[in-house]
Amino acid sequence: MKPVNKSSGHILPDVLARDLKIIFCGSAASSSSAREKAYYAGTGNKFWTTIFDIGLTPRILLPQDYSILLNFGIGLTDIAKTTYGCDQSIPKESDDPDRLHKLIIEMQPTVIAFVGKRAAKVFCSSEFNKKTVNYGLQKECIGRTTLYALPSPSGLAKRYWDLNPWQEMANLVNESSTK
Repeated sequence: MKPVNKSSGHILPDVLARDLKIIFCGSAASSSSAREKAYYAGTGNKFWTTIFDIGLTPRILLPQDYSILLNFGIGLTDIAKTTYGCDQSIPKESDDPDRLHKLIIEMQPTVIAFVGKRAAKVFCSSEFNKKTVNYGLQKECIGRTTLYALPSPSGLAKRYWDLNPWQEMANLVNESSTK
């Protein structure tokens, strides 16, 4: 797949290509990720083990391996690209749901998976005037792209952790790719 460069002024570059199976969209880079210049780099973050456990990658990748996700049909972005920190510290003016909408239209992934409720709420409130978001498949779509809200794999959100929505999303992605 040919990567698409859209990283002007971003803390972490987008990992994008057209027609991916899935694009994971977080809120913003964490402090650890910004420092390490790698997605989901916090020591307590379960992202990399989770995408292996649910069958999206053939081995556990390291945060520094994030750019090879395109080889598995997976992309990465954040709703706020020009700031970093925990969800509570992200200024609302840093959120850019319009940019994400344009990316979805251009890239046409099978699924946009929001990593944590904050990113899903920001996007869905802007796009659909939706006030609440539950984990799992959302009833709204953008073109052929379905939306999924996942529990955050961050160590800071461990009390909300549940692997089941992640596995359901992987099953949906794998089912779609066999059709």
